[in-house]
Amino acid sequence: MDIEHPETPGRWDVHRNETEAQRLDRNWASLLQELRVTQTGVQLLTGFLLMLPFQERFAELDDQMRLVYLATVMCSIGSTLLLLAPVGMHRVLFRRRRLDAIVATSHLWAIAGLALLGLALSGVGVVIFDAVIGRTAAWIAGGCILTAFVSFWFLLPLPFRRHRPKTY
Repeated sequence: MDIEHPETPGRWDVHRNETEAQRLDRNWASLLQELRVTQTGVQLLTGFLLMLPFQERFAELDDQMRLVYLATVMCSIGSTLLLLAPVGMHRVLFRRRRLDAIVATSHLWAIAGLALLGLALSGVGVVIFDAVIGRTAAWIAGGCILTAFVSFWFLLPLPFRRHRPKTY
């Protein structure tokens, strides 16, 4: 049976008996943990991508792969910025009692950062497969990576947003 509260119909977490501040603290802590997991990976990916032009074989990339590489770098840098932005926002708004704004905005930035990370991973797959196997395999690999990203990170979780849990 779903637990509902008269003031917040549909909220399944009201049985926690927590204040709004406690809920925001819990959400912020959860978001920070997720960001910690992704930040390291995206920072390593960005660093790897930033070093590639200084490698000898980089000159072998044709114009099309250079454009894919540059788009991939921009996605990776954008992802890094978005996944780190909540920390900067928290610093600017520290002790201003704006955790509500920090959590809401950071949630959106995290989703956008993950989307850019997925595009960056797809681009890396294209560039690597192009260098190792060839152009056709590169586009197939990039498409497979992008499909897996969209499926696992967005499509598969969507049905769970529509259904509230019966118990906690």
